[in-house]
Amino acid sequence: MLILSLAVFVVALALLGVTLWNALAWPGLRPATGGEEDKADAPLDGQVSILIPARDEEPNIGGCLESALAQGRVVGEVLVYDDHSTDRTAEIVASHARRDARVRLLTPERLPPGWCGKNFACARLAAEARGRWLLFLDADARLLPRAADRMTAEAESRGATLLSCWPALEARGFWEKALMPMLNFVVFTLYPAPLSFRRADASLGLAHGACLLARRDVYEATGGHSAVSDAINEDVRLAQHWRARGHATLCFDGQGATRVRMYRSFAEIWRGFQKNYYPAFRRGASFWLFIALHFFVMLLPFALAFAAPRAWGFAAAAGCVLLMRATLAWKFAQPWWTVLLHPLAECVLVALGVSSWWRCRSGRGVVWKGRRYREAEGV
Repeated sequence: MLILSLAVFVVALALLGVTLWNALAWPGLRPATGGEEDKADAPLDGQVSILIPARDEEPNIGGCLESALAQGRVVGEVLVYDDHSTDRTAEIVASHARRDARVRLLTPERLPPGWCGKNFACARLAAEARGRWLLFLDADARLLPRAADRMTAEAESRGATLLSCWPALEARGFWEKALMPMLNFVVFTLYPAPLSFRRADASLGLAHGACLLARRDVYEATGGHSAVSDAINEDVRLAQHWRARGHATLCFDGQGATRVRMYRSFAEIWRGFQKNYYPAFRRGASFWLFIALHFFVMLLPFALAFAAPRAWGFAAAAGCVLLMRATLAWKFAQPWWTVLLHPLAECVLVALGVSSWWRCRSGRGVVWKGRRYREAEGV
């Protein structure tokens, strides 16, 4: 038991190192220079097309459009694809279009076989866009002032043709605050973000689909969303595909550029992550290795620290996990009390993974916004 506890501690210590590296060395966008009044003849004026896929987004679309239009001269158009909404999404977009000629509502088409709904919406938006830069924005995302300027300037200066901003996660209710920090925990305890700025490996491709900037010519050359048409986690797949084709991608700490409230209840959190969880892994072995890591390193030490006090490695590992959570709570400005709920959040994380695996492998598929995906996974 002592040897096992020491092994768990060593793994936890290594992951703590990755977490600290991310928290201290992962760059954000550089501040904007000059004021809007100084940019009348800027070369990027009107060259950004903001593209918003929207399906039943009545609570979100208005605020999203307002933040997009507030970006100023750099935005030449704001296109919204109304993906067969059954609420007032189209009506709200039409209202904004009457007030600002840059807004345009696209009529939906029937979803082709083999496509995920969001991916097809993004492909249709890109086909209609006229800008040199395509900024894909989820309807629940909000751009902060000068975000589009800063993103395009960063992409130009660094030679990146795909750039994503990892948003600040807005959480209001108890379950949002207790569980949403796990998204950052899952990613930034394993993914070495600073290394992705130094190496061009396809495996280091990372993006957040809520805020994704692509240079149009490269988007078309790589196949854009049609290259990842059936991917539920299309953002990461797109970044990896981009890098595999020899193009530069970067994912920044984008808390100063965009924020998003992804889900509003426990049920939405469950359904939202269930659809992405198992499909995010290319191989079943990788999925089960991930589940084992979280069960044996991130969860079990909290129980065994008391049940096996002589195996001190478990207590040390639990301490490392809490330090990881505290580090990320500081990095992402999340409530400190959520750190103490880690065992509860970890139980939900493991259960979610098993649920996602079972639905995909049983043929039931995962459901999101009235559409069912991965029904034939187990066939």
